[in-house]
Amino acid sequence: MFSNFLIGLREGLEASLVVCILIAYLVKTGNKNKLVPIWVGVGIAVVVSLAFGAGLEFGSQEMTFKAQEALGGSLSILSVGLVTWMVFWMRRTARHLKKELHGKLDAALAMGTGALVATALLAVGREGLETSLFVWRAVHAADDGWHPMIGAFLGLAAAVVLGWLFYRGALKINLAKFFTWTGGMLVVVAAGVLAYGVHDLQEAEFLGGIHNQAFDISATIPPDSWYGTLLKGTFNFQPDPTVLQVTVWALYLIPTLALFLAPVGFGRSVGATDQKAQKATDEKPEADSAGDGARGSDSAEHDGERVRDGARRAGSRTGGDEV
Repeated sequence: MFSNFLIGLREGLEASLVVCILIAYLVKTGNKNKLVPIWVGVGIAVVVSLAFGAGLEFGSQEMTFKAQEALGGSLSILSVGLVTWMVFWMRRTARHLKKELHGKLDAALAMGTGALVATALLAVGREGLETSLFVWRAVHAADDGWHPMIGAFLGLAAAVVLGWLFYRGALKINLAKFFTWTGGMLVVVAAGVLAYGVHDLQEAEFLGGIHNQAFDISATIPPDSWYGTLLKGTFNFQPDPTVLQVTVWALYLIPTLALFLAPVGFGRSVGATDQKAQKATDEKPEADSAGDGARGSDSAEHDGERVRDGARRAGSRTGGDEV
């Protein structure tokens, strides 16, 4: 339930912030009459997202067991990829999100009502489809009835309230830290969903090793105990995973979390420092050469002056002898 609450809160808050930015910009630029197309686009995005989730749920019920497992495993991998891209994208572009949306909204205002609807639809719909897909997989992985759905809806409701408070200026939160912490926790949740998806593909016989267990601690952490249910619902924990599940989980979680928690622009700053150092090294010999050339030129000028002075003195003595 907690993992789905986190998903709903994180994705819902992103969508809420997008809507707040669009509405605030229209109000400040004197385009209140253009708010209706924005809300129409938001409404369409919500309906499409719900329809997508319903299609996944009811469409998969008509399949055979192996087909369901194959579909579930494939969508698990897809949802993990989308969530991973989303958390890194938000980490990189959060500071410029307002400017980017303002630019798109200016273009939409110039194009007309349909463009405004499309702008809101695409901005919110992307978050909605990601949420539907990830929540659907998390619900099936948790296997805890309607509790995961309740958690997701509570997260979405909290996101809407937070978005409204942001818009009214009644709430101040360090969004950079918020998205960093929630993004890190989502990476951990995504690792569990990925491992569960691999298990689905093993049961569908798309991957081998279904009977090659890494360990079995079911006696220590029974799946039907309250703490076993909590671990499964939060991190998709499985007490008897296969070797392939553990391997994929570790290969995803460790490097992804390390990259996500690394300082933004760390690689670029190091590269820039190296380039500056190299440039300074390259320019030093050139400066030395130029200095040597300048010193050589000065020496040549001094030598020329001495020759001319000697010639003048010699000429004077010769003239004196002739007179």
